Parts: sequence; C-alpha cells; structure tokens
Amino acid sequence: MAELVFRIAPDSLDTIGFMAEFGGIYEHSPWVAEGMLAGGIGAEDRSVSHFAARMAAIVDAADDDARLALLRAHPELAGKLAVAGGLTAESTAEQAGAGLDRCTPEEFARFTELNDRYGARFGHPFIIAVRGLGRADILAAFESRVGNDPATEFATAIAEVHKIARLRLELLAG
Repeated sequence: MAELVFRIAPDSLDTIGFMAEFGGIYEHSPWVAEGMLAGGIGAEDRSVSHFAARMAAIVDAADDDARLALLRAHPELAGKLAVAGGLTAESTAEQAGAGLDRCTPEEFARFTELNDRYGARFGHPFIIAVRGLGRADILAAFESRVGNDPATEFATAIAEVHKIARLRLELLAG
C-alpha cells in the first residue's frame, strides 16, 4: 500500500494556512498544531503517518491538565450539544456517520444516562472514534468502559482521541 500523503503539503503553508488546515484536528485544541509549527515543518510531514505521530507525541508529552482539557473539549456522543446543533463540522459528520443523529428515544435515553454516569465518574466525556461503528457498537463500548478505573479510562480516551485525529488527517489527504 502506498504511503498516504496530504494533497496540500504542510511544509508549503504559512502559519495562517497551516492553522486553518490543521488547527482543528484535535478538537478545540489548536495548541497541538501550534506545537507542530514550533518544532518546524519539513518535507517528511507530507506523510500522514509521520504527521499523525508527531501530533500524537505532542499530546502525549503534555501534562495531565492539558490532556484533560483536550478530553473535555470533546462533545458528548448524542448529547445536548449535538441536539442543539453546537458541534464542530467534523464532530457533526462523525456522529452522523455512526447514526447518532438517528437514535431511537430509548437509545437517546441510554446515551444520556451513560453520558451522565461517565462524566461524573471520569470528569470528561466518553470518547470513541465512531467511524465504522454503529449505535449498538458504541453503546456496547460505552457500557464496558464506564466500569474502567480512572487511569485506564484516561489512557483509553487519549488513544481514541489519537484515532480520531488520524482519521481526520486521512480525510485531508483524500
């Protein structure tokens, strides 16, 4: 399989263009893209794999408070913000792709209850890369993960954020 590369070379963009293209890859967390810029952008960053790994390393090197803020920047799945139309375009498309905009009343009630339990237990929303999953898959993962210990769930949520970022980068590569 050929290496996936961006349609627009990141190293060809000025700061404004770079931030417009990549500033929203990590939900409401432009500091990740800013960290990429601070480290310099080279020809090797045309590779989606390389670029994604660099972004993930910036997040992984951040302190717990910054990573918790990153998790808290994500919306609840099938939550109040989605109902009110307040999601980012990326989150709206991702949730709709998983059918979360078409929940039955029973499913919506279950998502609401799980969102409340999960948020109270962990202090951030449940995060899962929903592409390729259906509502039943997501609810099953939600049910399973709400019982995790906080350290395991924090690590799992960060790993899911990295998956979401990678999928968003792949979309940019087209």
